[in-house]
Amino acid sequence: MRILVIEDEHRIAQAVKEGLEQESYAVDVAYDGEDGYNSAREDEYDLILLDVMLPSMNGYEVCKKLRADGIHTPILMLTAKDQSRDVVRGLDTGADDYLPKPFSFEVLLARVRALLRRPHDTTGEVLSAADLTLNPNTKEIKRGKTAISLSTKEYALLEYMLRNQDKVLSKNNIMAHVWDFDADILPNTVEVFIAYLRAKIDKPFKSKPALIQTVRGFGYRIGT
Repeated sequence: MRILVIEDEHRIAQAVKEGLEQESYAVDVAYDGEDGYNSAREDEYDLILLDVMLPSMNGYEVCKKLRADGIHTPILMLTAKDQSRDVVRGLDTGADDYLPKPFSFEVLLARVRALLRRPHDTTGEVLSAADLTLNPNTKEIKRGKTAISLSTKEYALLEYMLRNQDKVLSKNNIMAHVWDFDADILPNTVEVFIAYLRAKIDKPFKSKPALIQTVRGFGYRIGT
């Protein structure tokens, strides 16, 4: 899943980026409101972490303009202001949640998981396809009762596919949500990581149906 952090305090932005990347998220950073607004308009993100006090355009303005542009990406506002009127203003401009500074990374991570989970409430906390399960909280992956170990990027790819189960995902879709803007991606990178996943969740289970399918000319899907 790909996250945009719009935060002008470089130390905070880098700490959040590094922490989220350790949790298998792809993360881009913008350091002022205008750059953040342009990034959110031009690229696909699954979540935006938006500071309020930004140079060039404050967080309220960024949020309001994105919503006016028809961009409905979940937005978590981060700010040193925690008075009720500031919370109300943030939510009224279109933010989905509000987290006052200072905050612990554990709380931020829980808010991130909650916002990413919202469109998928019907699937419950654990993502699944047939007997394959992925728990976003514990990072535990199983096929039946067999535990599966994945690399950080393999996990991110599998989570994105499971959150979009039964949809055909193009290579461009996958790259936009699993790799960050600065990633060095070769033309066959997606194919390589799809092969890695198949080697771990399909090939060892020959008596069970393959879950990752190639839709020729269009992309990949996961499901039965």
